[in-house]
Amino acid sequence: MPMARDVLVEVAKLHGVCIRPVPLRRLDIVTGKSEIIDVPCGSTLDSKCPPCAKRNRQLRMAQCREGWHLDTEPTITPDEPNEEQRWLVEFRADMLAKRDAAEQAGDDTTDLDAVLSGLDEEINAAGMRGSVTGSAVPRRTRSTRRRQDAPDLPKRKMVNTTLGRTFTSSDGRVYRPSLFVTLTLPSYGKVREGVPIDPDTYDYARAARDALHFSKLVDRFVQNLRRVAGYDVQYFAAVEPQKRLAPHLHIAIRGTLPRAEIKQIAAATYHQVWWPSADEVRFDGDRLPVWDEEAGYLDPATGEVLPTWDEALDALDEDAEPLHVIRFGNQVDVQGVLAGTPDADQCIRYLSKYLTKSIGETLDGGQAQREHAARMVDALRYEPCSPSCPNWLRYGVQPKNAKAGMAPGRCRSKAHKPEHLGYAGRRVLVSRKWSNKTLAEHKQDRRTWVLEALGHADEPTDPHRYIWRPVPAGDANVPPLAVRLLRSVHERQRWRAHLRELEARASGQDLSAIPQAA
Repeated sequence: MPMARDVLVEVAKLHGVCIRPVPLRRLDIVTGKSEIIDVPCGSTLDSKCPPCAKRNRQLRMAQCREGWHLDTEPTITPDEPNEEQRWLVEFRADMLAKRDAAEQAGDDTTDLDAVLSGLDEEINAAGMRGSVTGSAVPRRTRSTRRRQDAPDLPKRKMVNTTLGRTFTSSDGRVYRPSLFVTLTLPSYGKVREGVPIDPDTYDYARAARDALHFSKLVDRFVQNLRRVAGYDVQYFAAVEPQKRLAPHLHIAIRGTLPRAEIKQIAAATYHQVWWPSADEVRFDGDRLPVWDEEAGYLDPATGEVLPTWDEALDALDEDAEPLHVIRFGNQVDVQGVLAGTPDADQCIRYLSKYLTKSIGETLDGGQAQREHAARMVDALRYEPCSPSCPNWLRYGVQPKNAKAGMAPGRCRSKAHKPEHLGYAGRRVLVSRKWSNKTLAEHKQDRRTWVLEALGHADEPTDPHRYIWRPVPAGDANVPPLAVRLLRSVHERQRWRAHLRELEARASGQDLSAIPQAA
């Protein structure tokens, strides 16, 4: 017989109820009422919460659909600063003046630096983007001269628009086509059904580094795409795994370019990783650098202080070669897409096909593919994933912001976890002017429709009216999870019964255009 608790979880999934709700205490500062509210976990992965993952996938699909074939320029106008935001900036100016005065007097500025850091966090929390002072760390620059082994790219004069070209047919109809492009990484060895034919000759080291730096290559492609197109190209992209476990990119592009130019851009796009050398192992096994509170990490045999991250970068002279150069492979698929066609819907479904699964969760090739994934994880184990990765100790360099307890092979970054297989970037990449809405605004559109369908007014609430606080574990006021799920299932049943009643009344109405209430 099935367990009653398992049946409850399955029923909750069927009704679109979050199975991992987060209890938060909400205090109404107007009425003084305090209550515990279950907030959906918001997971994007089926393995954690399928209902939340499904909602996020549907939200992304709606965002992709609305922005792909816009025919009017998006208008992004920042809000006027409010009194709180102005006060925070003015207060930070006063604190900066005090810090400068203390520095000139030779006093310790540690406390004032902490105050400034806290103010920067409050400024962002108050609804402002970026930093008031910008980055205080000077950028390291390398020569912008293109590599000799990369073809040159044409460059068009930029036009201030985000819309692509339109075409008029002989019958006077105007078409605004867009593109759906798929980009892959190069081959690392022959594979059959996603598994290397000869694992001993498969280049796992290169595959690991390509996966770690794939997000930077995507950024370079977008930069080159805009240079060649001559306008502010907008895109919606998803990073998904191939059967061979290498990440590849599906990207919906607003506007169109000749297929030959897209392939030329892909061939000319590359990214150079200007990091210290990670090809010679200096410390391994039981012979690892030791930590000193004042100097950092030391050579266990000589006591010599290992070079810091900045010192290792400074040691790279003008004739140095990059640690790694990543490029796209030869396979580039380019499709033209028109708005409202079955092809457009199919491409959107393809874009979101794997969004509810991590890269490692797509394994379906049996034991052989699992062994292939294990070899990939092993290749990633000692590969540095970032400047602060502990694996740099293996190659005689102190990681950036080094601290005690670091050891090669124990990096906690998600890039080294089996479910990510080297790719630690975002799975969905959306340009700022894609749909003229933020993801929160798309979510609000769906909420507004549901409330209107249920006969409730979607009245905006004062964001400062409620104070939200986490509920401590074991709080006696929080009912057991099973009770909370039962209540949520009942509430969802009541909503759906009301919606079905409204649909029955709306005879003759086109119900196919109504989004899913869940």
